[in-house]
Amino acid sequence: MNARTLASLLLMLLLGALPALAQTQPKAPAPTPAPAAAPETGKTVTVTAEGLADPNADTYKRDKGLLLDDLRADARRQVIEKAVGSYMETSTLMQNYTLVHDKVLSRSKGIIKRVVKESQPWVGEDGFAHLMMTAEVYTGELKDTLSEMGRQERVSLIKDAGNPRIAVAINIRDAERGVDIKPERSEVAENILKERIKGFGYRVWSTGQAGQSDFTISGEAKFKTVSAKLAASGLTLTKYVLTSWSVKCVDNHTGEEIYFNNKVPQKQSWPDEDQAIKEIGQLIGGEFSKEFFEEHLQAPAKTYQVKVLGLPSYDTAQLLRKEFIGLRPVLGVELRDFDRSGASLFEIEFAGAGGNFNQFMQAAILAPLNKKMGEEAFTLESASGGAVTVAYKNARGVNIDERLRTAPPAGLNQAAPQRLREVVQTEETKAKLAQAAPEVVKAMDSQSAKPASGLDVMKNF
Repeated sequence: MNARTLASLLLMLLLGALPALAQTQPKAPAPTPAPAAAPETGKTVTVTAEGLADPNADTYKRDKGLLLDDLRADARRQVIEKAVGSYMETSTLMQNYTLVHDKVLSRSKGIIKRVVKESQPWVGEDGFAHLMMTAEVYTGELKDTLSEMGRQERVSLIKDAGNPRIAVAINIRDAERGVDIKPERSEVAENILKERIKGFGYRVWSTGQAGQSDFTISGEAKFKTVSAKLAASGLTLTKYVLTSWSVKCVDNHTGEEIYFNNKVPQKQSWPDEDQAIKEIGQLIGGEFSKEFFEEHLQAPAKTYQVKVLGLPSYDTAQLLRKEFIGLRPVLGVELRDFDRSGASLFEIEFAGAGGNFNQFMQAAILAPLNKKMGEEAFTLESASGGAVTVAYKNARGVNIDERLRTAPPAGLNQAAPQRLREVVQTEETKAKLAQAAPEVVKAMDSQSAKPASGLDVMKNF
């Protein structure tokens, strides 16, 4: 059997194997019936968020109950906003915050399955009222709500699995030559599969670029030829038989095999190359789509063990945990261990942590924390697999506990101007925020100011 035949057969079988997983995965157990029209077997993600409000607003002075209502409403919006971050890039969310707010964040009923717990509200030394909330969010309902947007909105808002970089390695082996013979790398099969992947808008990567691809799909197939001579005519018929195949997909950031399959097929043979390709292609052509990558290659969240060196006390670690909770990419965080002379261990579940995690950690986590501290207090020391080490260094003699308690929440450094205007309602609170983060207040004011003319509107359209 020639190499082209083997490559083509293997390619088709690999493409057919991937969607089979989606049909064989066990379904999640049915949730407790809820008043909202939620799917009976909907998958959920648990999210912890911080609700904020300006306690100095006149409205709250007249009615204290409204403060608690608004804290809960902001916390629920933040829960959903964090869940949205599992399917949308942060930059895209910020650019289209008003649209997402109107279409998604304001529709907590039906998206939030239940509130697991919430804290007592309190007014902090930072001038804000706070409330912590943990809730379950229906991921299916969330994606359905996003999908209800128009086509152009979906094109710009729905994250195509982070545009993952996928490497491919395909080997073929002649079953009759034994396992001691080194399998042959099939560039033909790999190139065809790469073209297929590129057709979904994803990037293909060389397996030689170690650590640079997000996922690697690798497979191997064994074939043999079977010939039989017809006594009546003397003709010899040859069939191409697949004896076994295996395929797996590895998340290169964690080393986890997120998909694997091994199978010994029964009665799969073809009299000639063209018919085999046609029949197998027709069988699986309508089943395989890029939704497989969206559902299986891009996990909504990833959990990392984050060690923080140099925290002076257990209370400091708890205050830092609160700051983590307020950041958009953090779905949940637990303080697992504290060691004053060593590392304090946090277990943090991140949304949208694909791609280059070092860049993600710097931009989405450490940058807002350092803005709050007023210096580069937190630095990334190492990140390997699911373990991250961060060092705290107090170069200016800042009292970290006092700064964490009194400076505005670090999460506001990531907030959209619309949310800032909802939370910051008095000049007193605005002045305190401006002192710590003047660029944030400037962005809030620039979007709240009315345009001078229609020309200004068109310039910014």
